[in-house]
Amino acid sequence: MSVTGTGPDEPQRVGVPIADLLAGLHGAYGVAAALRERELTGLGRVVRTSLLAAVVGVHAFQGTAYTVAGQVGRAQGNHHPALAPYGLFHASDGPVQVAVGSQGLWVRFAEAFGIDPADPLLATNASRVAHREHLVEVIDTSFGTWRAEDLLARLAELGIPAGKVRTVDEVYDWDQTRSQGLVVSVDHPVLGPVELPGPPIRFDDNAFGGGRETHLPPPALDEHGAAIRAWLDGADAADGPAHT
Repeated sequence: MSVTGTGPDEPQRVGVPIADLLAGLHGAYGVAAALRERELTGLGRVVRTSLLAAVVGVHAFQGTAYTVAGQVGRAQGNHHPALAPYGLFHASDGPVQVAVGSQGLWVRFAEAFGIDPADPLLATNASRVAHREHLVEVIDTSFGTWRAEDLLARLAELGIPAGKVRTVDEVYDWDQTRSQGLVVSVDHPVLGPVELPGPPIRFDDNAFGGGRETHLPPPALDEHGAAIRAWLDGADAADGPAHT
């Protein structure tokens, strides 16, 4: 939270339970790796992770900035702490996210939107970071004459990464989301036909087609418990006396 929010005095939580989700992912990766090692060596492993380990493990540049350089990251609002311009800007009818991640992109970007790329306050990434408030004001002034849709089209022509800030309903109604199988239909025993977020991993020959055509609803409490316990009992019997 200390690196998320509008500024150092306003830490904010992430909009999803990020520690819980990441710990589950790390746990699954660890189990998969341990199963593979058992296949190769015959030896088992105890796999451990935690909520703390999950979030510390994704600190990325914020973590190494401290461990290597002693720099303590602080919330920077919607802008990258080390790159500029790289963040949220405003077209005439809504916000857009723009990522100008190199000097070459900066020159191309500035020239396209009437900004002097050699301005001493903006000429280098370091100077742009140091004068971020001025930079944001300059860009927002330029973007203010553009509609978001037209602006994003122009940025795409320039090869500059950018995107619309979408609401959750816009995400799930988006053709990109639908075409990648990220929304699935299930027949729930209580709710009837419902749509749910689809699996983010695909096991298909074709990444955008094929694969599973039908999906099961989330199981009820202990719905598959008997089958799992029977399988575990069978595995214990095959391996010899059960261990506690």
